[in-house]
This record gives sequence, structure tokens and C-alpha cells, in this order.
Amino acid sequence: MRRFAVIAAGLAAVAVAGCSSSSSTSPSGTSSSKPATGTITVLAAASLTGTFTQLGKQFESAHPGDTVKFSFGPSDGLATQITSGAPADVFASASPTTMDTVVKAGDASNPQNFAKNTMEVAVPPNNPAKVTSVNDLAKKSVKVALCQPQVPCGVVAAEVFKNVGITVKPVTLQPDVKSVLTQVETGNVDAGMVYVTDVMAAGSKVKGVTIPANDNASTLYPIATITSSKEKSIADAFVAYVLSPAGQSVLTAAGFEKP
Repeated sequence: MRRFAVIAAGLAAVAVAGCSSSSSTSPSGTSSSKPATGTITVLAAASLTGTFTQLGKQFESAHPGDTVKFSFGPSDGLATQITSGAPADVFASASPTTMDTVVKAGDASNPQNFAKNTMEVAVPPNNPAKVTSVNDLAKKSVKVALCQPQVPCGVVAAEVFKNVGITVKPVTLQPDVKSVLTQVETGNVDAGMVYVTDVMAAGSKVKGVTIPANDNASTLYPIATITSSKEKSIADAFVAYVLSPAGQSVLTAAGFEKP
């Protein structure tokens, strides 16, 4: 009986030790030292599709358990979604003016510029209209695709035409720059006004016709956490990642310039 009593006492001691060793575990069964995880939704300009998709994957690798979902589209349309109450955690715009709309509505604050982009003419690989300069877009024989005038890529294209002193009558107006690029890739038009980064991303699907620096125009890209975000810590971390050397490296490799 004494032997059993000793064994029982030993088992009790082990049980007590086991309980004390798990004292750092929360009532829910998760360790109190485990970082918080969650999902954020990033609304970003269409021209950021490739780079932000890559940045999202890198961010998730650097922040295990966190997930980044994207919604890409025209900056003005995304801004309207945000000011209308659509759920979002981060907004990355291709235009400071569009970002200002969101800030003035109280849906974001302290935006930071993280990149700059300039325009380039995209033509099909065989260049059927023999476009050699932006001036050729004014020819009636050249079918041109442009972004809608209120979209950042439409605004910047208009600046280029003003600088050059030409009037361009497009055969189609598209909702965002990726749609313009698609028109060129499919051969529906002879040329399209897109960003330098879009020509790079398209690879062999299009050819780029460079616009001289003194005629060209650019746009800045601001980013900010949405005020109503329920995952502000993760949203702030993503914004910081875009602004970090790792984020800037991805953007530079894609053809973006530093702001």
C-alpha cells in the first residue's frame, strides 16, 4: 500500500508540473505569445496588378498566418467603392487626386507616395499602322485605345497630348489601363496609351514606342490604410512592406520609378 501511495504521489506531482508548464496558454488553448493573424483586402489600381500580387505573396511569407486579398481596377472606381462603404483595409491609387477624394471623405489619412509611373505607347508586335512616335496617334488612319478621361491613365495621356500639341480621337475608351493593353494585345487597335510598366509586363505581346522625356507625363502612386479597417495592424504592416526596400525592389524591377 505504501508503494502505491508513493506512486500516486509521484503521478500527482507530474500532473501539477504539467499544469504549471501550460500556464502560458490562454483559456482558448492558444499560446499568448502567438502573433495575431487575419485577412486584409487591398484595393489597388489596375496597373499594380502584377507587382502587388507578388508583394502580397512575399508579405504572406514574411507574416505567417496573415492573408492578403486584392481587388484591382480603375482608381476612381475603387475610391467610389471606399467612400460608399465597401469593406477595405488598404487603398493604393494611381493618382494623388483620387486618394485625396478618399482622404477628404474621412476614409483614409496620411497617404504616402510609393512609386511613380510614366506613359508609353503600346502597339501590336507587327505594328500594322507603323507607329513610330506618339505624334502618329493623331492620324485618322491609326486606331487608338485610351483610358476614360476621368481615370488616372486617361488624365496622364491627356497631359502628354497637350505637351506634344496633338489631338487624338480614340476608337475606344477603356475603364482602366489593363483594358487598353488588352485592346492592343488582341489587335483590336493599332496603338494604346499605357504605362511603361504595362509594356514591360506584357513582354512579347506588344511593342513599346518611347515618348521623349520632355513630352511625357507621369503620375504618383499613394497608399494608405483605410480608417474603418478591422485589421489595422496588418494593414499598416502591408503599407510598411510596400514602402520597405523589399517592396521597392519589386516595384523598381517592374519599371516603376521612385516617387
